[in-house]
Amino acid sequence: MADRDLEKAALRGEPSYVWRSGQERRLKMILSAAGERIKGRVLENGCGVGMYLSRLAQYSSQTIGLEFDLARALEARRIAPQVVNAAGELLPLPSTSFDFILSHEVLEHVQDDRACVEEMARILRPGGRMAIFVPNRGYPFETHGIYWRGQYKFGNIPLVNYLPRSFRDRLAPHVRVYSTGDLEILFSGLPVNAVNRQIIFGAYDNIIARRPRLGGQLRRVLQGLEDSPAQFFGLSHFWVVEKN
Repeated sequence: MADRDLEKAALRGEPSYVWRSGQERRLKMILSAAGERIKGRVLENGCGVGMYLSRLAQYSSQTIGLEFDLARALEARRIAPQVVNAAGELLPLPSTSFDFILSHEVLEHVQDDRACVEEMARILRPGGRMAIFVPNRGYPFETHGIYWRGQYKFGNIPLVNYLPRSFRDRLAPHVRVYSTGDLEILFSGLPVNAVNRQIIFGAYDNIIARRPRLGGQLRRVLQGLEDSPAQFFGLSHFWVVEKN
């Protein structure tokens, strides 16, 4: 990966470029969270190159994507033409106009995550829902890499997120990580209620591609822990909140 691509990955993350079992599993969770709302007006806030957007469009009456990175927005338009190039902190969309919003591994990259959730709450209709995936601080690896002596080091770096917050943020100033308490604070005071709060493990598709038996067993064991206290070590939070 070129230095420019690495820097972009550090600042904005890497969207889904391929569709595998991990994405399929999350799509099922998203559709379950949306319920009948998926048939209405849907926004993917931070749609990347449009992988989830194209699937959501199969169910809704109108699906709109929003993407901050222009190159990715243009690529997403090849899949779903209704893509807006804008920032999540100031959505160019009318209030109370959406039935369902997806924010998939996006809030950790924005400048102001509180402003983003305020904006999503603003444009939701009463009874509308937003589904949010964000990185879990309890996961043993920082999946977005770190900065070490001024240089960005790409990869899964162990134990970074277990450091005191001040030290952790010096190593990974480019990306947030969330505890359950962090999310409670993030949504506090907004006209929404959490209707689902989970911590989930990954699908380990890359491991399965290289070593199918080992990867498949790892997936079964770890995903089987999602209903236990060991979910603390999961990859991502999955929250569904509903507007009052």
